[in-house]
Amino acid sequence: MALERVWKGLLVIGACSIVLVLLVQGGVVSAPWSPDEGEVRVVDDEDDEEPKAVVEVEVADTRSERYTGLSDHDSLEPGTGMLFVHEREGDRTYVMREMDFDIDIIFIDADREITTIAHARAPEPGEDGEDLEYSGEAKWVLEVPRGYANETGIEVGDEVEIDLESNEVSVTAVAPSEPRADAIESAVADPIGEQTYFDS
Repeated sequence: MALERVWKGLLVIGACSIVLVLLVQGGVVSAPWSPDEGEVRVVDDEDDEEPKAVVEVEVADTRSERYTGLSDHDSLEPGTGMLFVHEREGDRTYVMREMDFDIDIIFIDADREITTIAHARAPEPGEDGEDLEYSGEAKWVLEVPRGYANETGIEVGDEVEIDLESNEVSVTAVAPSEPRADAIESAVADPIGEQTYFDS
């Protein structure tokens, strides 16, 4: 009798564990070890001393978080934003669904170089924000208050350093055309790349 209860308890624990793993892998819930916030620094190749901008970010790394995005915010303060994390680089299209304020959308490729900057406006009353589309090639997408990119001098081609709590990723040079041994080691050690994200 006692052995049967232990067996049933283990089955329940096993089933709950499998469901939790599937929810995390499906991007429905965040893994408890994934970062909720971090810091993004935009640097200029020519000025190694001072970054152009430092942005404190909330991290959106699940399908649900990316779908909601900033639509549950009333505004953003300068120097704050949201970083959307995707599993791999690809063509990304972001919309202004249920947004109440204008933003800059900064698309960042796998080499952490800015590929596109879109100055996105909030939908007018009665306008569907799904129709306001902004696209670019990206693995990461950074959303900041509208005008912040111009005010800080952020430009296409600038490099980005991303520090997500303990999962630090810091690259200030565009990857060379031929992989170097230290770059391969860095890529293998990158804990962000090991997590699974799904597009919304």
